[in-house]
Amino acid sequence: MLALKAENISKQYRLGQVGTGTLSHDLNRLWAQLRGKEDPYLKIGEANDRTSKGNSEYVWSLRDINFEIEQGDAVGIIGRNGAGKSTLLKLLSKVTKPTTGKIYTKGRIASLLEVGTGFHPEMTGRENVYLNGAILGMTRKEITRKFDEIVDFSGVERYIDTPVKRYSSGMYVRLAFAVAAHLESEILIVDEVLAVGDAEFQKKCLGKMGDVSKGEGRTVLFVSHNMAAVKNLCQKGILLKNGNIFSQGLIENVLNIYDLEFTSQDKNFRIDYPVQPNLEMQLLDVELQKPLHHNRLFTNDILKFEFTIEVRKPVLNSYITIDVKDKNDELIYWTSDYNTDRFIANEKGTYTVQCTFPRNLLTSGFYYVTFAIYSPSTNKISHNQPEYKISFEIEEDQDAFLQKFGIVRPGKIGIESSWKSHSKL
Repeated sequence: MLALKAENISKQYRLGQVGTGTLSHDLNRLWAQLRGKEDPYLKIGEANDRTSKGNSEYVWSLRDINFEIEQGDAVGIIGRNGAGKSTLLKLLSKVTKPTTGKIYTKGRIASLLEVGTGFHPEMTGRENVYLNGAILGMTRKEITRKFDEIVDFSGVERYIDTPVKRYSSGMYVRLAFAVAAHLESEILIVDEVLAVGDAEFQKKCLGKMGDVSKGEGRTVLFVSHNMAAVKNLCQKGILLKNGNIFSQGLIENVLNIYDLEFTSQDKNFRIDYPVQPNLEMQLLDVELQKPLHHNRLFTNDILKFEFTIEVRKPVLNSYITIDVKDKNDELIYWTSDYNTDRFIANEKGTYTVQCTFPRNLLTSGFYYVTFAIYSPSTNKISHNQPEYKISFEIEEDQDAFLQKFGIVRPGKIGIESSWKSHSKL
């Protein structure tokens, strides 16, 4: 059974103006309508590419969007900023009307598009819960039955009889999500607004949305830039680019396409160093052996780095170092071959060296890796230059034990410890 269907929907905006346009444009549209002609301003306009200056004052925020969502589906809508994700959710929530096309829905829709969606600032939290329920078509008895559960989930019981205009943004979104998730709507639509909440509440919300979709059979549409959350929650995905559907289907396939098409430019799996003839030994290149067909790495993948090193003059006891840093430039892991059968070049020449990280060394996150060659005598041979780095993102293994319970492994190091137990008499 279909819960939502979008049929050739498009949304056009006019830039730099308040309202729908000028009087002359309105008259032109009316004259075309009276003659049974198409709106003349639908023939013009440019794609919604925010990075370039256009020649038209009309822009298509969405263009010819078609999809079907079945009842009980959890669908992740992804794309870069300005792709049209929030506009699409506003159309589906009936906050605004499409310029062209039709949207068919079956059931009541609860949406959380921005902080305070549907809340009246002068009313208390309690009054807003009942107001939202009434808007969804629920009776007072139905709302009362869910009320204690909503307040308990939100964690704002102490302030429930305080006007919401005095709430912080975090309190606002806590109560708003609790209302949207617990009241009996058939379709739940959530935008990136959950990012306002703290980490604990975000995890709680994702768990609740999973229960809503899988346990209660309700339809969930979820917009987020957190790809791990999208992958964990959703079975299907829609990828938007410049107001058009770039890909749709199973979430794993859509995420792979998103990774290859969009986020690959933020990743770098190879370094080619400039030749420095004055160095006795030099790294010529380093490459992270990535999986075939995509640039996605998971916690259970083996990370293998391969170096090409040129020895112009052998240096006794030289060793290679690897620094792994997170996105905050904090050193997470350091390793070297100094205490192993290390690379010692006794003769001139070009050598290939490999270093392999074990599975689950790093938890999910974005990492930067830099490399250098050192010597105890000279202290430094080949500089550890921060501008030359390999950068990659690691995602939690979807088959991991913790993932089955919706838990993302905390910390930065994921290597498992050895555990033993015995009975105590």
